[in-house]
Amino acid sequence: MENKLIYNVEDTPKFSKMLVFAFQQVLAVLAATILVPTIIGLPVNIPSAILGAGLGTIVYLLFTKFKSPVVISSSFAFLTALSNALAFGYMGIALGALFAGLVYVIIAIIVNKVGAGWVKKLLPPVIIGPVVAIIGLSLAGNAAGNMVKAAGDSINGGYNLLGLLCALVTFFTVVICSVQGKSKTLKLIPFIVGIGAGYFLASIFSIFGYVFDLEYMQIIDWSPIVNNFDPITFTSFLDLPRMSLIEGIKELATGEISAEVLAANPAAQPLTWIGVAEVALAFIPVAFVVFAEHIADHTNLGTIINKDLLNEEPGLDRTLLGDGVGSIVGTFFGVCPNTTYGESVGCVAITKNASVKTIFTAAIMLIALSFLAPVTAVLRTIPDCVMGGVCLTLYGFIAVSGLKMFKEVDLNNSKNLFTVSAILIAGIGGLSIQIPYSIADNGAVAKVITITSVATALFLGILTLKVANVIEKHFSEKTDDAAEVTAIETEQPAAENAENK
Repeated sequence: MENKLIYNVEDTPKFSKMLVFAFQQVLAVLAATILVPTIIGLPVNIPSAILGAGLGTIVYLLFTKFKSPVVISSSFAFLTALSNALAFGYMGIALGALFAGLVYVIIAIIVNKVGAGWVKKLLPPVIIGPVVAIIGLSLAGNAAGNMVKAAGDSINGGYNLLGLLCALVTFFTVVICSVQGKSKTLKLIPFIVGIGAGYFLASIFSIFGYVFDLEYMQIIDWSPIVNNFDPITFTSFLDLPRMSLIEGIKELATGEISAEVLAANPAAQPLTWIGVAEVALAFIPVAFVVFAEHIADHTNLGTIINKDLLNEEPGLDRTLLGDGVGSIVGTFFGVCPNTTYGESVGCVAITKNASVKTIFTAAIMLIALSFLAPVTAVLRTIPDCVMGGVCLTLYGFIAVSGLKMFKEVDLNNSKNLFTVSAILIAGIGGLSIQIPYSIADNGAVAKVITITSVATALFLGILTLKVANVIEKHFSEKTDDAAEVTAIETEQPAAENAENK
């Protein structure tokens, strides 16, 4: 079957066209990339997330021998783990990314030695589908909460109806751009157009809000732009993004947590040995969840380009190494653990351009963008409500990509039904495992290590399927033995009758 691509993986578009295609990839991943540092309370690190995406993608391409055309960038699955790591500053984030990346490296080594057959048995569609779905569904509360936020509104319990209006304008603009059939350009950049529409409406409200001193109408906080040019210096135009590893080393050397981290988590403190354990238990389980997402993304991408990326070239071991090491590099020199992006895969499908050189060019563009201080200052002013409108679609896309895998699952089979039910309810319901490690003088639990609900759901799903398979096999063998005994008992009288005759 032909893949009907305009540019295949090995093809090289003309330079002018390649720039356009690369910019489309940047636009496709940019909105989601800047969301992660914003959600965890580090909007000042938006340039870092962009830089990390560019560097991580280049590392990924090198490990996959330029055979897999996809951008890797900030992963939503690590949001809770990142929030936990913030309690130990930038070093907590860097260490968490190292733990998560090492999980990928170890799995890649195992796959290289024994093959990938065990992965299909451990993570069949009945596991991967619902797990990827709950990654999106578990973030639904964040999207809904952001949709009603405004920068200057401190009344009415934090609920702002004008903010909700801006969010809905953003959302429906994205929908209209995506489903209309007249302009291919709008289909390529629906998130950027949606953010633009929501930002424009929020700007109108905010101008009136600041002019007439109406806090309720102050949707946007423009102070990042003002502060960027106050005073006007060289760094107002070109600036070096904050890098987690460098900032973390500074924190350990001085014993002081960075101001932006304290703003996000006032209780943050320098990393301790207990903190190392907390960070490990926060990130390692989630790495297995992202591993499931990794399988799903590469399966979808392989379908688009008509190549088996996991079992042929470049192979699961190389895609895992690229994703894992790329995530470590992207976090050390950025701020967020990375993973392959469904938005990037979708862009390949829409543009019919799978040229891996386009992906490489997009990575270079991301790196260059991270140093442009005015651009990143503008990105920091995008209000929560507008981002909430975008999240309404982005998180939904993650959920739907998981639900699509249900078409391969027979839900009339009881073991599949119980497995999917366990994963969905545990994940959406927020079931987590909290392990106490510090007891106060009064006997109460003072500190716990939390394994996130998504990770808990994954482990529960694997255990449920394993138990169901064992029971099914056990009773199947008993049934076979009973049938064999019955057959023997039936054959014996028949043989005796034959002899008598």
